[in-house]
Formats: sequence, structure tokens, C-alpha cells
Amino acid sequence: MKEIVVISGKGGTGKTSLTASFAYLGGKDVIVADCDVDAADMHLLLEPDFKDSEDFYSGELAYIEQDECIRCGKCADVCRFDAIPIINNQYIVDLLSCEGCGYCARVCPTNAIINKNLNVGKWYISKIKTGSIMVHARLGIGADNSGKLVAKVKNEAKQIAEENSKEYIIVDGSPGVGCPVVSSLSGANFVLLVTEPSVSGLHDLKRVYELVHKFKIKAGCIINKSDINEKVTAEIEEYLKKENIVHIANLPYDEDFTKAMTNGQTIVEYSNDQLSEIIADSWNKIKQI
Repeated sequence: MKEIVVISGKGGTGKTSLTASFAYLGGKDVIVADCDVDAADMHLLLEPDFKDSEDFYSGELAYIEQDECIRCGKCADVCRFDAIPIINNQYIVDLLSCEGCGYCARVCPTNAIINKNLNVGKWYISKIKTGSIMVHARLGIGADNSGKLVAKVKNEAKQIAEENSKEYIIVDGSPGVGCPVVSSLSGANFVLLVTEPSVSGLHDLKRVYELVHKFKIKAGCIINKSDINEKVTAEIEEYLKKENIVHIANLPYDEDFTKAMTNGQTIVEYSNDQLSEIIADSWNKIKQI
């Protein structure tokens, strides 16, 4: 069983659309993990049924038992996040400001403060239109610990793949280089970098590959919309050669990409044109690698 992670240095490069296309081409041989939990949207293309779901708890929040509180103010004095204001003569925990460090509970002389486990989202195991399974999640608005939720999604996908003797796990990672990306890369066999020929696209490609290189994972790259700026495309190709990154393919700009998304389809099922052929060839090349 091999794990392929698709990431990009920035948003808007076509990462998720390509990942969904590969999932469609892989069919029942592929278990899909949508690890872009901060802005999960692969469900728009793969039609999961959301059959099995479970709350995800990570981190803690302080809670003050008002009947036990003697209004001494020690908790507010030690809170470095200003998360315990006094309202109507009661000390109240501001849930958005609390970091769950537990220091307030340690200094409370009456043990009136307890830390409760924090529900930060939900994760799902769904059947999708390819006949396979997708593990995905939704992080709560403003919630932290996205890296831990990514780890949960990946571990569940691995377990399902092993139990069902599937050949591949394909992971849609988050853009950027933050904690969820680091979590997505852990244990990967191959990383596909998706970029675009723009100044920011090249800059963020270099930044995210620095991270991939530290993990010592073999990487390939697809340059999307490669014909909109041939000069920068040439610079990206030179960078790929210099860093020994496999140049998988250049994709031309094609409005069918957007039309397919609007129609709730991957580009490979929406159209049989040149773009779909290149994506299919790219998937075969990635499997061979």
C-alpha cells in the first residue's frame, strides 16, 4: 500500500481538483483522505454519503463553577490570554480567548475551575461515487489542532486501506507549510506538488519543497495553467531540474476545469479533451514512480 500526498505552496493552484481526478481514475483501488480540514471541499466533487461520523475532541477549555467561586480574582490575575473577564460580578471564561493551559485551575483556592475536553470538529467515513471510501473531516470555526485532526483522518484511511488490501491512499493536503501540512506528509511514499506560473506560485513552491526535502520524500510536480506565463514556467522547470524533482506534466489553461467544478464533476469525467488525457497520463506516471 502506497501513500500519495498532494500539496501546494499556495491556494488556488488546482490541487484539490487534481486530487479528486486521480481519485476518480483510481476508482476502487484508492482510499481517499481529505486532509485539508481547515477548508475541506473535495466532497463537492466526490459525492460522499457522510454515513459514519464522529465528534473529534482535542485540547481543553476552562470552565468556572460559579457556586464554588469566591470571586478572589486569582485566575484572572494569572491568565496571560486575558480570557477571564468579570461580568455582572462573576468571573467568566471567554471561550474564544482561552488556550486551555490549565494555569487558572492550578491557582484556584476552591477548585472551582475545571478543564473540559474541547470538541473541535467532526470526521467522517463515506462511500463516494467511485465505489471507494473517503475519510474526511470538518474543523470547527476558529478551532485549533488541525494537525491532530489531519493525523486522525490519515490513520483511519490507512487502517481502511490495510483492511481492504487497497493499493493506494491519495491524500489532499492543505496549502502552505503549516502544522496540517507537516501532519499530511508524515508517512508518505510520494509527494505531488501542484503549482502555477506566477511569482507567488514559484516562491511558495520553493518554500513547500524545503519542507518536503526535510522529510526525505521523493517528489514530483505538476505545473497547472502552464501556458499563461511561459517565462515563469521555464523558471519553475529549471528549479525542478536543479532540485531533482520529477516533472510530471504541464497542464494548459482550460475553462473546462471551472465548468467541471461548477457541474460537481472532476475534469476527467466531464471532458475527454487534451487536459483529461494529460491528467490520466500523469496518474499513470505517478503510480509507476
